[in-house]
Amino acid sequence: MSKNLFQGDLTRCLILTMGIFGLVSTHRLQAQPAVNLPFIGRLTWPDKFSSRCSSGSFANVAEKLLPTVVNISTSRVLKPGQHDDEDDDNTEDTASDPDSPFEKFFQNYMNGKSGPDDGMDHLQALGSGFIIDSSGLIVTNYHVIKDADQILITLQDNRTVKAVLKGYDERTDIALLKINVKEPLTIAHFGNSDYSRIGDWVLAIGNPYGLSGTVTFGIISSRGRDIEQGPYDDFIQTDAPINKGNSGGPLFNIKGEVIGINTAIFSPSGGSIGIAFAIPANEARDIINQLRVNGKVTRGWIGVRIQEINESIASSLNVKPFQGALVVKIEKGSPADKAGLKSGDIIEKINSQVVTAHTMPRMVAAAPIHSQINLTVIRRGKVVDLPIEIQNLEENEESKESDIQDEKARVLVIKDLNIAVSTITNLLRQKYNLAEKQQGVVVTTVHHKEKNLMQRLKPGDVIVGTNTKTVNDVDMLQQAITSVKKENRNPTSMLLLVQSGSVMHWVAVPFVSERNKSDHKR
Repeated sequence: MSKNLFQGDLTRCLILTMGIFGLVSTHRLQAQPAVNLPFIGRLTWPDKFSSRCSSGSFANVAEKLLPTVVNISTSRVLKPGQHDDEDDDNTEDTASDPDSPFEKFFQNYMNGKSGPDDGMDHLQALGSGFIIDSSGLIVTNYHVIKDADQILITLQDNRTVKAVLKGYDERTDIALLKINVKEPLTIAHFGNSDYSRIGDWVLAIGNPYGLSGTVTFGIISSRGRDIEQGPYDDFIQTDAPINKGNSGGPLFNIKGEVIGINTAIFSPSGGSIGIAFAIPANEARDIINQLRVNGKVTRGWIGVRIQEINESIASSLNVKPFQGALVVKIEKGSPADKAGLKSGDIIEKINSQVVTAHTMPRMVAAAPIHSQINLTVIRRGKVVDLPIEIQNLEENEESKESDIQDEKARVLVIKDLNIAVSTITNLLRQKYNLAEKQQGVVVTTVHHKEKNLMQRLKPGDVIVGTNTKTVNDVDMLQQAITSVKKENRNPTSMLLLVQSGSVMHWVAVPFVSERNKSDHKR
């Protein structure tokens, strides 16, 4: 499953690390020749590290942790004419390589993991998880098991057990599964992810490409990453090799404690390039506890839309940049409305704790329902304190975008036109200076080398329609393109109605030949 993010001419691909197999194979491994490297001396491990891993080895820690990690395989029935639109990896046409020395292995593996023999088409997926309760509670990513008709858990001793979904939280991409076992299972223990520091060693254990029990190591590269996957992003970044199939697996510190749940990788190719993201354990722990008790998650809500205070806004308001949260909109009848919060206010603190537009949504969400928080607000240079009662987000679902810094972007790569488009989010409105009521899909990348087209269609332009229909989302645009291709065997161009700043005009975008598609992939 993948989400592609584009900015300017740099193509970036953020991939949810679930392995998808079945109708389309997403594995493509090739043997690489060995390289002789010069000896540069013995690596000296820090004393603290050596005490945990004798002789600079991870073997003792890995041996204890491997039984806590499980493989997850799912299957869901595809209806006639249906394909997996949600997963961009499946649209990459990455067929298996018959010359690869691993081809036979993967065929044998997937044949052993085949779906039910009921004469129907099944989409299979692989992921990872870890045991948190000896009775059989397992944590994984929600996208690993989403819409699955069957979930199978393979333990380290190769026993396969059916699992049931106990609860999930789509906003943080966490799911809790349950299996029935006769004897207690070895469990993984959560650590305090707030104590994890940039540069700390970490281990990732999972099921990449079906290779169960794979152990990789690296360091924490960064903390608090916002990868625009949701309003509560606060990811740990690591360079530990993580690939498709690692989704839902644990990220351990050197003490053997879970400090994160591996979720996504940043890659132009689909494989690990040393940039991966994990949900922090401290964020996951509360979600998991709620799923365990209630099967669902409740979050606080006050009904306000906010945005980051960048340097230009800070200069005009005479405040420090990137501190506080600028109020954009107040939901009518919401707690924020009743408390007197106004558009243009700067929320500086919550209960005396300094906030930003990045941290505020998580703080409000974590507040107990019906509790009271105090907002310290700057209004026209004056400080105002506003008490606000927290309400339940789930009970105000129609206003779910409130308290959220930005909606989740849905990016679609349209190979037929060599462009990428996205749903319009607050961040994209701000980036491209789009009107608040602007409808359509925003162009994020144009791959065409033709200068005339680059001048007529560029990142930031909004596609509002075709010559046959209005376009309100990325799916409607893709459907319109598919329709044109069906009606015309070899169409030369796609006519698009484009809003570019204050000017609206038609642009004929040429279709890309199959040969050019292949060249572009390379």
